[in-house]
Amino acid sequence: MSYNFDQYPEKSVRICILLAAALVLLAYAFIALPRASAQNFTAPNTPAIITPAVGNRAFLVAHAVGTQGYVCLPSTTGASWTINGSRPEAALFADDPGHKLPILTHFLSPATTPNEFAPKPLPFGSATWQSSADGSKVWGQTLQSISAGSDASCPNAGAIDCLLLHAIGSENGPAGGKFIARTTFIQRLNTKGGTAPATGCSVAADVGKQLLVPYTADYYFFQQSRNGFKARKFEFR
Repeated sequence: MSYNFDQYPEKSVRICILLAAALVLLAYAFIALPRASAQNFTAPNTPAIITPAVGNRAFLVAHAVGTQGYVCLPSTTGASWTINGSRPEAALFADDPGHKLPILTHFLSPATTPNEFAPKPLPFGSATWQSSADGSKVWGQTLQSISAGSDASCPNAGAIDCLLLHAIGSENGPAGGKFIARTTFIQRLNTKGGTAPATGCSVAADVGKQLLVPYTADYYFFQQSRNGFKARKFEFR
């Protein structure tokens, strides 16, 4: 069957306009979306207590901008701010100041596919990182920490701790993507901000207050080393 668009001039004009608009939107999408290029990089030297086990190498570094949650609870002195474990939230951006779109999101969720390193019983929720590209996930559990200001990799005194986390589970994306699911360890370094204030939670009347404190940090994601493996640092341009 063939169609003669000359018989329907108004329809053919509308079709041409729609096709042109679609081509413009497609071209804009290719221009607007960042293009990633891989470069070698080396994770910073860190104290042994927060350094991943031998046989693991960093494959991704991302800069996080988010908030740490606190709730005011009773204490022996009246009341004090306590980390609200259900409220870590952050967007992780490629290690490029000009890049505006997050490559990962960080939040709390149940570890639905725990591995052999997962605690038993599982907590109601675990730290989660999800790829914005393919939907893959990794869940982490804190192994060790160091105080901010105690090392060059964690230089900002008064910020939240720097951490080493072990992957306790992972999940491929809806289409089978595995970008972040291959993670074995995660480091949170170069933290800034995120600590509870010294005021606002001291007496019984303050109990129940909640607070979100902004923080930034660098997250390094590790995977098992393999022959020919090269760490990748993503630049977006």
